[in-house]
This record gives sequence, structure tokens and C-alpha cells, in this order.
Amino acid sequence: MKTVEIKPGKLSGSLEIPPSKSVSHRAIISAGLARGESLISNVLLSQDMIATCTAMEALGAEIDYQKQANYRHTLKIKGCDVLKLNTTEIDCNESGSTLRFMIPVLLLQNQRVVVTGKGRLVTRPMTPYYDLFREKSIAYEHLKQSQDLPLALKGKLTPGTYRLEGSVSSQFITGLLFALPLLPGDSIIQMTSPLESKPYVDITIDVLKSFGIVIDNENNERFIVKGNQAYTACDYRVEGDFSQGAFWLVGGTIGDRIQCNDLNQSSRQGDKVIVDIIKTMGGDLDINPVGIVAKSNKTRGIEIDVSQCPDLVPILGVLGSLSTGTTRIINGERLRYKESDRLMATAEVLNALGGKVTETKDGLIIKGVEKLTGGRVKSHNDHRIAMAVAMASIVCEGTIILEGAEAVNKSYPHFWEDFEKIGGEAIGINLGK
Repeated sequence: MKTVEIKPGKLSGSLEIPPSKSVSHRAIISAGLARGESLISNVLLSQDMIATCTAMEALGAEIDYQKQANYRHTLKIKGCDVLKLNTTEIDCNESGSTLRFMIPVLLLQNQRVVVTGKGRLVTRPMTPYYDLFREKSIAYEHLKQSQDLPLALKGKLTPGTYRLEGSVSSQFITGLLFALPLLPGDSIIQMTSPLESKPYVDITIDVLKSFGIVIDNENNERFIVKGNQAYTACDYRVEGDFSQGAFWLVGGTIGDRIQCNDLNQSSRQGDKVIVDIIKTMGGDLDINPVGIVAKSNKTRGIEIDVSQCPDLVPILGVLGSLSTGTTRIINGERLRYKESDRLMATAEVLNALGGKVTETKDGLIIKGVEKLTGGRVKSHNDHRIAMAVAMASIVCEGTIILEGAEAVNKSYPHFWEDFEKIGGEAIGINLGK
């Protein structure tokens, strides 16, 4: 575990925001299932992305990793016309997206496979798939009784109706949307309750369309999936990630001026709502053709429904802590099953740094303070907690000692290098590694 000492100080400058992790997963899987060769450009090979690439290679896709500037890669992906596992085990590392996206894809072939993972992934909820497995007569076995992973699977998906609760992670829906178009008959994904995290499903449908797959979305209540479709290769550039950009937009708002490049305002990413949230709270954002500039400005507390943007909660906790009045975060109960219990972890680190945060069942109540004090905190092995702590240092009176700073490698391996590039000071970590 790496410990970093973060000195207080304002950040100012310009950054290229990393490519969207959500879009990258989807583009890589689609290219791997396509006939022919695709070029997926502007990919950041974080731990999560490597897990998805490795899984697709295990199914027969061929990937040529071409390094570009600014830690980006272009992936030349030759898709697998016929899915054939060349291994008996798929390691998803700590990537929930890889796990839940790949399981239906693996069930397009009838070979036994063991799916493994690390950290909290081994116990993250998988009940929606287990219910479908029993209904569809797909054999599965927990190889360790106390946890969901390792999970052995054998069976093959068949066309039909798949019922899912809308309150579960949209990752289960996306996994099925990858696989069902390749079945020999039509299928329906029927929501049994209102769909949460709608934007993530929108991203999936949008990426699939680029690769020749058509999904009929009936008001987010059910999804009609025609069978006998085929993925077609294409060249695809991954856009910048609002989930990562949110940290720097808040950093500029509570600190100095930060220009965040490659944030597309017409994006389907749900986390682009960070722009509206900051503006509603009184922040000063300038949207221009290159990106978004966040300027220092005092903000005020509001109520924020995070049902469609749960990944924003750690950095919203920082923003709320430095806003006048009270900020209430609601409808975020699913955050308890992320890389950490993010509601607990956000409250814990902010309170340790001098904040006033109270947990509720599904959110946080945050009373604003003028300054944070600094202190010693843990990342909880959660990349978003680690990055939120870094932004909190901007308004601390003293230093922060952060344990587990390497957690950023999950999604943003060069985060600490970017942090120093615009004036941050982090001591004790091998930056950029």
C-alpha cells in the first residue's frame, strides 16, 4: 500500500481529461465481437480496461496495443467470428463492468468457464444473474461458499424474455444487450420496476449502434432485441470521461481556474450532469469548443438525486463540504456495493479531514464548513475516494496523509502526475506509475 503526503494548495492549469471508462469497455467488447478489424482510439489502459481486453482475447479476439501520446492507446482489434474460449478462467480483477458485461457473452458458447476477481468484486451482488440462470437452466457454482467469486458457469443463452428489476445495476442490462443480438431468435429485456442509471444503458445502445447492432428501447420499460444480428467493425474514438472530469471541475470551483479539455456536451454520459449541479450550486463554468473551464466561486448547498449519477458522490461530498448551508445527497443506496461502501467511505474521510457529514440509508447530509483541516485517511482501495481526497487538499489548512494512493490505477493511472502538472504537491508516491 502506497502512502502519499498531499500538501494544501490551489490548482490551476489545463488538462486533457481521460477517455470514458464506460464507453471504452463497451467499444472494446463490441469490436471483439465484430467481423473484421476495428480501430478503437483514445483508450486509457487502466486496470479495469486491461481486464476487459484480456477477457475478449480469451474468447478469440486479437488486440494490437498501439501506444499514443498522453498515456493513450489505439487498439487494433480483430474480432472473433466464432467465439471459442482459449482458457478455462477469466480474471476480472476488480472490474464490476468486466464481470457483469462478460458473463452473458461467455454464455454464448457452451464451454465451462470460471470467472474470478479480486477485492470487493468477489462479494459484489450478482443475484439478478443467478435468478436468470435458474430460469434459463444455466448451471453455475460458487467455488467458495462465502463469496460470489470464483464462479463456475456452463450453459448457453437462449432467446426469450429476461426480467430484471430496474433498481439493480445497469451493468446487468448491458451484459445482456451485448449477447442477445447474437442469438438465433428475438428476445426482450423486461424491466419489473423503474429503471435507474438510464444514461449507462443509453451509452450501451449508442455504442452498439456504431457497431451495427440495433436495440429498440420502449420507454426504458422494455428493450426489444432482434436475434441473428451481427456486429460490424468500425473505427471508434472514445470521448473524454465526465466521471473523471468531475474531480477537476470541482477542483477549479473550490480552488482556482482549471481548463478541462475533451468533455463533449452532447455526450450520453449521465455524469455530465456535474455541469448542471455545479452551476445550480453557484459555480462559475465556461463552456467552450475545447472543453469546460471551472473558475473559483463560492457555492451553496442543494439536494442532489444521484440515482442516475452515483459515481459523482465522493467528489460531490467534497463540493458540499465547502458550500454554504446543507447539501443532501439522496437515492444513492447502491453506492454501498461499489469498490468500497462509498457512502460510508466518503463520510469517513471527509469527517476525518474536518468536514461535517452524516450518513443516511441512501445518501449523505453535508453541512458546509469554511475550511478543512487535513489529517490521515485511507482510500478504502477506491479510486474515486482517493481522487476526492486529493481535491479536498485544495481547501485544507494542513497536509493530508493518504494511505492507498495507488487505488487510482483502477481507472486513472496517471492521476497523480496530472495533479502535480497543475500545481498539486504529492510526496511519497512513484508518480505516473
